[in-house]
Amino acid sequence: MHAHLRPAGLPAKPARTPARPSRRLAAALALTLPALLAACTADLPAPRPTPTSAPVPAGMDAARDELAALAAAAQDRHLVASYTLRAPGSPDRTILVTSANDGSWRVDVPGGALGGSADVSFAATADGLFQCALPSAARPEPATCVRLGDRDEAVPRRVDPRVQHPFTDWLDVLTDRRAPLAVSPAQPPPGAAGACYSVETTSASINAPLDVGIYCYDPDGTPTAVHTASGTLLLAGTPAPAPATVQLAGPVVDGEPLGTATPEPTTEPATSPGAGTP
Repeated sequence: MHAHLRPAGLPAKPARTPARPSRRLAAALALTLPALLAACTADLPAPRPTPTSAPVPAGMDAARDELAALAAAAQDRHLVASYTLRAPGSPDRTILVTSANDGSWRVDVPGGALGGSADVSFAATADGLFQCALPSAARPEPATCVRLGDRDEAVPRRVDPRVQHPFTDWLDVLTDRRAPLAVSPAQPPPGAAGACYSVETTSASINAPLDVGIYCYDPDGTPTAVHTASGTLLLAGTPAPAPATVQLAGPVVDGEPLGTATPEPTTEPATSPGAGTP
């Protein structure tokens, strides 16, 4: 049987193309494919919404910037200033604040220890952090000082009257934009002047970085008023120039600092009526 030979010079036959689907089949596909795609898409999980943080009101953000700038100016403000302390249930007291040119500071707090019956002074120098017991009716002895730690350490809670903080470490919190604070403009407390801001903490921690309240400053950074739950500090008079450094109120001795709590009364042992009689 002879193979069928193509004459030389004749082109090869083109390959047969598949037959096109009929119109009826094409219409069926057009109807069923969208339904199949929709069913597959319905089984996929819905995309998660992109998390967004709540916008901070423009007024509060501006107030935060203004307060941080004033607190930074207060850190550079060296002076000697008197403040009137008005606290619930206590007579007005005069707090003396000294911020020296070398960065040392001292705050004298009448009634700052032993339940308000003893006067104390807190100071931070190059040698450390100190509490000094000042002469008072409850403690007529000469002034002596006890070292509490390094100058940047915190005052122990049991001896802390909290009066010195607005002039010292709380300024660091107010200048720190990462601190959990909410700041808004506020009206000055009665008798106060300057620009005032309401400060609240936004953290649930029991150890808040500062006391919530109202903080007021002059444009040059001078603290003019601080109002918290423990009382109100008001600038009294014009501040005086700062000294080169602060001096401790007395010599440093070994001993325990005075606590803020009222000391428990001591009872002397009773003696029998016949004791010492022949």
